[in-house]
Amino acid sequence: KIIYGQLRKDIGAILRKLCEMKDVEIIEAHAMPDHIHMLVRMPKTSVSSFMGFLKGRSAILIHEHHANLKYNYGNRTFWSKGYYVSTVGLNQKTIQKYIREQEAEDRIKDSISKREYVDPFKK
Repeated sequence: KIIYGQLRKDIGAILRKLCEMKDVEIIEAHAMPDHIHMLVRMPKTSVSSFMGFLKGRSAILIHEHHANLKYNYGNRTFWSKGYYVSTVGLNQKTIQKYIREQEAEDRIKDSISKREYVDPFKK
């Protein structure tokens, strides 16, 4: 969970620039601590080739701007191999709301679960 502070801002700028290069419109996006949610409108192109471009090029640019990541985390790639893609129709507004509010909802759930947690090994 490293996507915060200046790194978070830089990732946003990098992803916006790369999407612009491919004529991909970012409708909604939000950086979570360990992944990114993006709702985009793409031209007719292969999703897998765009994702390969986006993840591959952004990883290179992120490591160029934040060389300490390679030192801290070794030569591992920045992004995981997988990604989730779905088409959006009438539920676009719902998905935009989810992307916008998910981090706040996760924080609420985390704070509730921490208060309710009981250590099963403690007497």
